[in-house]
Amino acid sequence: MHNGIDLDVYFEIILYPVAALFIIEMVCRLTKIANWIKLLTQAVMCVGFGIAYLAMHVAHWLTAAVLLALAIALFYQAKLSKVNPQRALY
Repeated sequence: MHNGIDLDVYFEIILYPVAALFIIEMVCRLTKIANWIKLLTQAVMCVGFGIAYLAMHVAHWLTAAVLLALAIALFYQAKLSKVNPQRALY
């Protein structure tokens, strides 16, 4: 069953959010930005990619669902980190 997407394009779809998470992580570490801001930025990025993947002509609903689930977890961790930095897992 072919869904209209080639394997190399599928790997790119997976690679872009991972690369964005890594870049945000490195920039925040180098500039010593607060942990909750980093997590919030990563969550917003995941929501953006998730919405973009849902809006694409070829359905990437599973990738979008995983990104949106990750965004929920990141929003929760950002809240924990903001309220009590010692309780946060990161």
